[in-house]
Amino acid sequence: MKNGVMMQYFEWNLPNDGKLWTQLREDARHLHEAGVTSVWIPPAYKADEQRDEGYAVYDLYDLGEFDQKGTVRTKYGTRSELEEAVAALHANQISVYLDTVMNQKTGADYTERFMACEVDPHDRRRLIGEPVEVEGWTGYTFPGRGDTYSDFKWHWYHFTGTDQVYEPGKRAIYLIQGEGKAWSEGVDGENGNYDFLIFNDVDFDHPDVAAEMKRWGVWIAETLHADGMRLDALKHIKNTFIGEFIRTLRERRGKEFYAVGEYWSGDFASLDAYLEAVGHQIDLFDAPLHFRLFEASQKGRDYDLRTLLDDTLVRNYPTLAVTFVDNHDSQHGSSLASQVESWFKPLAYGLILLMKEGYPCIFYGDYYSVAGEASPHRTILDILLQARRTRAFGEQIDYFDHPDTVGFVRTGDAEHADSGVAVLLSNGDDDAKEMSVGERHAGETWHEITGCIGEEIRIGDDGKASFRVQGGKLAVWTKR
Repeated sequence: MKNGVMMQYFEWNLPNDGKLWTQLREDARHLHEAGVTSVWIPPAYKADEQRDEGYAVYDLYDLGEFDQKGTVRTKYGTRSELEEAVAALHANQISVYLDTVMNQKTGADYTERFMACEVDPHDRRRLIGEPVEVEGWTGYTFPGRGDTYSDFKWHWYHFTGTDQVYEPGKRAIYLIQGEGKAWSEGVDGENGNYDFLIFNDVDFDHPDVAAEMKRWGVWIAETLHADGMRLDALKHIKNTFIGEFIRTLRERRGKEFYAVGEYWSGDFASLDAYLEAVGHQIDLFDAPLHFRLFEASQKGRDYDLRTLLDDTLVRNYPTLAVTFVDNHDSQHGSSLASQVESWFKPLAYGLILLMKEGYPCIFYGDYYSVAGEASPHRTILDILLQARRTRAFGEQIDYFDHPDTVGFVRTGDAEHADSGVAVLLSNGDDDAKEMSVGERHAGETWHEITGCIGEEIRIGDDGKASFRVQGGKLAVWTKR
């Protein structure tokens, strides 16, 4: 979608009150008016306990419909409330992307005995000792749902490894033993082989598992009339399965069915290799850009802004990059915490929302609140969203030519009246930069819309002007 904007509609600290789906339904019209064109919703299925955010997966087919794990609703509400929210979003021309968590399961209904071997947590290829018989929480019957929607029951042989072994006082990772059992190939090389992340690790090399997960993917996409998926934990899932999974979904849902994956690595080469492995069928979140934004916010004026886009996904694969500033994994308190400092967030969002390339994603915590505390950035985000919707069109010309002050312009186009924008980012002193917005804007009066600079400027006959920015601020100039 032209100038589309995604919003991640959750953060870690939402209350366990079952009201998120209702809130989302009521918020749909506002989101449309603000310029949001798609919403990434949190995991919608039953976790091992009601308060869990949905990544501790118990039953993928229970969307808050069955009495399981002591609750009918999930943390976010019931299935009917979720369906009402999706309908409201669609009525407001907003696409819905499901958070798809396939790597792990937990909250098993009973234990099973099987052979397994402990592995070195820092090199999962290295076995510790000999295989032994263990008792693990690996049996799933889903007593509240039974065979509704699927009669597939999970057992130890459907997993590659587990940390759910019944050994009081011990926490270890085990490689399950048996015919064909091994860590999957086509995963990240961290810790030797990063197939295992947590809980019971789903074995995508098992043909019955692969078939069931594809059936589930089609079922949930059709059941909720989803427009796409956010694929969780791709570092830990066999890459060839992901390619097959997306092909299966698009055969049923159409080639426009959207997919963006989370491959949490700041190394562009790793993302490049992954995209190659899955045939460039999906977008990826631009984690390298996130880490550059984080570093820039930490270093202040010691960071060379000219390098901000180096070795990023948006620079190398602009049509496959979902750009973001922060998300639930990077926010304070998470295991992967790398939250961009507050002073730099307007600059970071100015970059991803107004530049030509990339599909920007706004974080709920930055727009609404974290742990109930209102975000200080909502006003600037609304300004930037309005500018993206009405001004950020045409070709982009970069002025990444100074370590403390960089900028770019969008020249505008004939389809959007008064379009065109000039953007400056500073991590140093007050500054000005001569930039050209094009001769079509000659003689126009432009002003700065964030409140950074008070006076107006006139665009010269050659399309150039000297645009100002305050030190450590974002400046966005548009035609008055």
